[in-house]
Amino acid sequence: MASQMHQPAAGSACPSCDEPLETGDLFCGACGHDLSAVPEQPDDHPTIAIGTAVQWPAATGTDSAGTPAPTHRPGDLQGTDSGGGPLAAPAAVRYDNRPGHEASPDVPAVPVQATAPNAAPSVSSSGDFELPAPEAAPAGAADPRAVDPVTAPSGTKLCVACRAGHVDTDGYCENCGHAQPRERDHMERELGSVAAVSDRGLRHHRNEDSFAVSSTALPDGSPAVVAIVCDGVSSATRPDEASEAAASAANELLLATLPRGTHPQQAMHEAIVAAADAVNSLATDPGEGEAMEHDPHRHQNAPACTIVGAVAAGGLLVVGWVGDSRAYWVPDDRSGPPARLTEDDSWAAQMVAAGLMSETEAYADERAHAITGWLGADAYELEPHTASFKPDRSGVVVVCTDGLWNYAEGAEDMARAIPADAAGRPLHSAQVLVGHALDGGGHDNVTVAVLPFAVPHQGAGSAYNKA
Repeated sequence: MASQMHQPAAGSACPSCDEPLETGDLFCGACGHDLSAVPEQPDDHPTIAIGTAVQWPAATGTDSAGTPAPTHRPGDLQGTDSGGGPLAAPAAVRYDNRPGHEASPDVPAVPVQATAPNAAPSVSSSGDFELPAPEAAPAGAADPRAVDPVTAPSGTKLCVACRAGHVDTDGYCENCGHAQPRERDHMERELGSVAAVSDRGLRHHRNEDSFAVSSTALPDGSPAVVAIVCDGVSSATRPDEASEAAASAANELLLATLPRGTHPQQAMHEAIVAAADAVNSLATDPGEGEAMEHDPHRHQNAPACTIVGAVAAGGLLVVGWVGDSRAYWVPDDRSGPPARLTEDDSWAAQMVAAGLMSETEAYADERAHAITGWLGADAYELEPHTASFKPDRSGVVVVCTDGLWNYAEGAEDMARAIPADAAGRPLHSAQVLVGHALDGGGHDNVTVAVLPFAVPHQGAGSAYNKA
């Protein structure tokens, strides 16, 4: 679930004159500074350039505003991790300072133990769920994790907990007795070349994330693989519907435009615009009832979500985003540095970019994770971010919501969390990353897509020769 939208909070100070502010203030009482304004968006550049200098194919056509779709080149910005430091430096620990999840930097994180699939979580004094270790199995009982994989008979499902037992008609595993989640609570999909997993997490009553993974072909017959991840904004109405509508609309547009030869970066831009239109339409959906027609403030709490997507096509890796969902690059052989490919649309990121606060100060503020960009009828002017990369080695792209990156924020952290064989087992890797977030506390919905990106051997040439 995405963080709340930007609002002034009690205990904060005016960025212009340092006068204390109260909750809901729109202007500073001392100097009149407009508190609803956010710092100017930084230039749309990727966090890091991957690989060596190359000749880029030109993006043809125009975006929805009638201007040429830009392509970003290596060297636009030096490589840094998500903390803004050199890639070789250890990633700094971040704390979840969102409203309702405040934590002091002086309080150490509480380690969370693994749990048996059907064990009930207990709440610690810090507010986190501490998961007890599994009880010892009775003598002679087989460990379901050690048995050979079982194929479920036609029309039945395997347990999501032990992955060995069949699920009965009442929704319980016949092997371990684990109650199965509702369909939206835990979703998995694999297409061979891409996979995604979404889970409700341990704290929320529903899953407000959504995803779409797909593949198609470019005009020359080479493959194009798509991964879209969306995170519903918790402070908005119907966030689960917003994320589902956005993921579906973006995916459908990419599948329609890529086979026609549209440059992948231009296609990604248009996909985000289509996703925004789909979410905007929910604000006036007649299905909400007549009461909405008489509510003059209905757009102030319109359905909203974030979006991040990746396309691997013709030797290019294209990412696009609005909000604080992220994409990471992790090379297969780990010989090159991992990287974060997106920049958050968040209050903290913009305060740091504008030079108004240090990174430590910004992320210690309770507004740190408030998003400043989202899809929805009450969003600021839509500004889709897109970037293109030309990797010089094979690797995987991790496309995820903050439900995962809160527990693996730095690029190095994400590289350590994902299995070494991620390119060959994307679904397994997505499952491992979701498990990493749940083991860390599972405070939020968790959604992650793993998209392998293969670089042909030298001399094989690129499958994408012209736009």
